Amino acid sequence: MLPKGNFPAKVFLNGEIVTSENATISVFDRGFLFGDGIYEVMVQLENGIFYKKAHLDRLQENLVKIGIEYQVSDLEKEIEPLLIASGLVDQPSLIYMQVTRGVAPRKHSYPKGTPATVMIYAIPFQMPYINQKNMHAILQTDFRWHRCDIKSISLLGNIMTNEAAMLAGTDEAALVRDGVITEGSHTNIFFVKDDTVITHPANEHILDGITRKIIVKLCQELNIPLVERGISVEEIPTMDEAFFTGTSTQIASIAQLGEHTYHEPENFGPITRKLQEVLAALKEIDTSEVTL
Repeated sequence: MLPKGNFPAKVFLNGEIVTSENATISVFDRGFLFGDGIYEVMVQLENGIFYKKAHLDRLQENLVKIGIEYQVSDLEKEIEPLLIASGLVDQPSLIYMQVTRGVAPRKHSYPKGTPATVMIYAIPFQMPYINQKNMHAILQTDFRWHRCDIKSISLLGNIMTNEAAMLAGTDEAALVRDGVITEGSHTNIFFVKDDTVITHPANEHILDGITRKIIVKLCQELNIPLVERGISVEEIPTMDEAFFTGTSTQIASIAQLGEHTYHEPENFGPITRKLQEVLAALKEIDTSEVTL
């Protein structure tokens, strides 16, 4: 029996659609033993899955990065049948996908010829047109590994820093590596200074979020200057605005970061608000096949 909670009605698991209660894996699955796998999260809106191709492309790229031989095109074909079985066709929903290296005797080295374990589920999920939340965030040391660009299911470092934010009564944790802010525990972070948008480069110390990519592209299209560089902790008070981005977060204004307050909770920075409005307008069209 599953504990009470928002579990999906149906789960696609290794070629079958089953109930959540029957969605079980071996204790020798490498995802369970090692966190050896990749995941992806998408949202379905009224106009289709938001930037579906971009998410699936990233899933394939990450599988290649860690050497799991699986074609995401096979997974893509299972999404619609799952949504039908879940009663979520054309309904706002969150779609979670995970691929692990599969079941094998416990050894650190990669097993050969082991089929991947593939799982998808969907749950109802309604995003606001614009995220009206003004977030408060703490600063936490970024003690994670040096391949944060891989969307690994091994998220203990992210979980621990996010829990620290929850215990502090805040919304998120901004991570600091060698004095420089990298990203949030489950978001990317942007700053604004003199109408220029600044964000950490997409290197091995951050996950290059799909929403992050969209914002970079929007800045180019809107002729908003954008610089990819890390902001130091000392620079936080010199910035004019700051915001977090993510698939479900969208764009969330930051009212307070660490000890510095950017503005009162009811206010939004002008660049933040402009980008929020343009991102919201993208949800009115079908972006499912757009590449980034």
